[in-house]
Amino acid sequence: MLTVQRVVLSSRPGKNSHPVLDNFRVEKTTLSPDLKEDEVLVKTLFLSVDPYMRCRMNDDTAADYLLPWRLGECADGGGVGVVEASRNEVLATGDIVTSFNWHWQTRNVINGYLLRKIDPRMVDGHLSYVLGAVGMPGLTAFLGVREKGHVTPGANQTMVISGAAGACGSLAGQIARLDGCEKVIGICGTDKKCQALVSELGFTAAVNYKKGDISAALRESCPRGVDVYFDNVGGPISDTVISQMNSGGHVILCGQISQYNKDVPYPPPLSKETQEDLCSKNITRERFMVLNYMDKHEEGLLQLSQWVKTGQIKVLETVTNGIENMGVAFCSMMMGGNTGKQIVKISD
Repeated sequence: MLTVQRVVLSSRPGKNSHPVLDNFRVEKTTLSPDLKEDEVLVKTLFLSVDPYMRCRMNDDTAADYLLPWRLGECADGGGVGVVEASRNEVLATGDIVTSFNWHWQTRNVINGYLLRKIDPRMVDGHLSYVLGAVGMPGLTAFLGVREKGHVTPGANQTMVISGAAGACGSLAGQIARLDGCEKVIGICGTDKKCQALVSELGFTAAVNYKKGDISAALRESCPRGVDVYFDNVGGPISDTVISQMNSGGHVILCGQISQYNKDVPYPPPLSKETQEDLCSKNITRERFMVLNYMDKHEEGLLQLSQWVKTGQIKVLETVTNGIENMGVAFCSMMMGGNTGKQIVKISD
């Protein structure tokens, strides 16, 4: 038998509470090396922690496409690993594979047909990018801008991105610039993140929402108003942005991380004033779900791969080492501790 480490959900934070380290427990378990037909043994290289996982910590995720994590059982999410043994016809020892439902374990036995084989050249050898820029966050940014942003080259549009230093936001701003937005303004929570957005990722400007008057800072950065808003956070920040949007603008409703620790429906209800702004200015605000565009994933990943390999998109990552730190990485990410994609490196 193989001894492996895994992370289980030991307790739920409650619908109106922040997750804490005690919600997770690291334990040892065993795997049988005797594989059944179609199975593979994989060693975990990288695991992902993402804001949507906060919903999975509740006994009811409030989303029909998300199953809750079960108490005392292994958590799961995006992962990348290498095949160590195979009884599957299409996967061989040494293949790099990924899945959206990768158990938080150092090794896994899984049906190989539930895995997607990865060509390391797609990510220029940076295998963690499969969980970020050339993975689900990248697709979310790419398809969000393309499907809901209505960006028109030469139209002198201004896009604002909240949660702009996160996995998705940091990519959405760069994609908006590549697609033709004249000005791209990021909102984030530290001066260091603001500096990274402008100096490393090519944002026009960045606003630290924790300092000063965010409304005044936005007006200064967006003197002609806001045409497109890529919304990752919701709450008062989004109310402020929407109040400065131009008629006929578009809100890309991607995430509402500021509301995930609250017992509210998704998307959370808007204030009366914000709802009136949307209606009076004829601003579209449609929920965006990347899973609704499966037919465009392959094309999107190829485009993201090309941009990354040519340097047209810069990738920011925060890497935490060790499966024992999965809970640390998750809680930090939920409090804005990451710049770019939060990754946990499990093994070499």
